[in-house]
Amino acid sequence: MERFVSYEKMSKKQQKIVNASKRGSWGNVKPITKVKASAKIYDRKKKQNSGDYGYSFGSSAFL
Repeated sequence: MERFVSYEKMSKKQQKIVNASKRGSWGNVKPITKVKASAKIYDRKKKQNSGDYGYSFGSSAFL
């Protein structure tokens, strides 16, 4: 049987193990705050004006 050692007298490594065992899990919850981006800000990553213009001719257009 292990002897009782107070938390203050434990090594940092042992304190870390005790702290990790007391901590719980968030499960499927993501604790990140999500903020919707403003529509007024230009976003380079969005494909707004890709130059495609929605035309699709298909393969039969050149036959």
